[in-house]
Amino acid sequence: MSITRHVSNDGKELTIAVHGKFDFGLVHEFRRAYSSIGDEKPTIYIDLRETEYLDSSALGMLLNMRKAVGDNVNGIHIINSRPEVKTILDISRFDKLFTIE
Repeated sequence: MSITRHVSNDGKELTIAVHGKFDFGLVHEFRRAYSSIGDEKPTIYIDLRETEYLDSSALGMLLNMRKAVGDNVNGIHIINSRPEVKTILDISRFDKLFTIE
């Protein structure tokens, strides 16, 4: 599986980890990972620790997720990016839309 999803016991944190290549092949799996976020208004963490590559469709999926969850979340954080992935996020100015840690 390329996407794993973990919800904290109190429902206040949702972590979505992407393993391997983050590209169009993951669109449905990624959408399912955030489709049922619950009523706790969680903070979403996108963990890219094991993401070796992301393309423009992955950037689009992140933007679509942001639009889809809207005000139903406490924030979206992109965490643990490898340097080459962080460079893509920086060039795309995703730091203006997401908290990148």
